[in-house]
Amino acid sequence: MYLCSPETAAASALAGHIADPRGLENYPEVEEPERYAFNQKWFLRPADDPSKVEIVRGPNIKPFPDFDPLPQDIRAEIVLKVGDNISTDIIMPAGNRVLPYRSNIPAISKFVFDVLDEDFSSRAGKAGNGAIIGGQNYGQGSSREHAALAPRYLGIRLKIAKSFARIHKSNLINFGIVPLEFADEADYDVVKQGDRIEIPEVRRLIESGKREIPVNIGERMITALLDVSPRHRRILLAGGSLNLIRQSQA
Repeated sequence: MYLCSPETAAASALAGHIADPRGLENYPEVEEPERYAFNQKWFLRPADDPSKVEIVRGPNIKPFPDFDPLPQDIRAEIVLKVGDNISTDIIMPAGNRVLPYRSNIPAISKFVFDVLDEDFSSRAGKAGNGAIIGGQNYGQGSSREHAALAPRYLGIRLKIAKSFARIHKSNLINFGIVPLEFADEADYDVVKQGDRIEIPEVRRLIESGKREIPVNIGERMITALLDVSPRHRRILLAGGSLNLIRQSQA
């Protein structure tokens, strides 16, 4: 949607495309005033000491959660295995029962994956560090950030899929969730919910730019791929984009 003046809207309607109204015949000349008057009461000036300003939040608005940087090693439990084309609507449902909590991450996280598994949020919370296994095109459908943010709040540090939807993959990285893809898609069939995952020295592997990441799952060792940009690697190491910004400002 474009916002424009009534004159531009009228000219565009007549021309059939975005048009400059000054090209119309008999276009009225508009003289700018020498100065624009305003009322001081219209503006609230910044406080001299912003640290003393109290931010009043409603009962359903909670501070943004703090996330830890990526640990040296990942040790996690597979708390859920899903199939192909899992959408962000399935990961983080919408609707009037969920969206009122969008500014309350602890509350909205209780709805993650509940259309597939109503015990997911409690199981993920108990696991501490969790992992999710997905099929093709994981996270397709929308750019909903909460589909990455809420699982991260529940302790999800790793997702391994056959492939990721592009925007959701970026959102996972922004919140410090490592998105790996199976080098051999046949490994998907062997992995099961409840398996333990270990990635020793994951920080070193990501920092060194390694694409092939060895992953221990149960008694097996598989290879997963980390196809991300150098900046994405820095974000993952920091534990999310907000942490990276804070580091740069320190």
